[in-house]
Amino acid sequence: MSTVAEIEQAIQKLKPEEVRKVGDWLDELRERLWDQQIDADIAAGRLDKLADDALADYRAGRVKPLDEIIDQP
Repeated sequence: MSTVAEIEQAIQKLKPEEVRKVGDWLDELRERLWDQQIDADIAAGRLDKLADDALADYRAGRVKPLDEIIDQP
């Protein structure tokens, strides 16, 4: 099995419980890949400007508590 189409066909032949297991595994894989990308971005300094901007906003009093933001319609 080397193509997405072949993998999709194989998954369609699985029992529902096996499909759930594959889905859970894919979710975990996506999360690991996302974490790796974030770690790489941090190490490369690609998030430094965002962090600096957020700190500047905080220090300037331009932030609201999360509970105020979440409760707004």
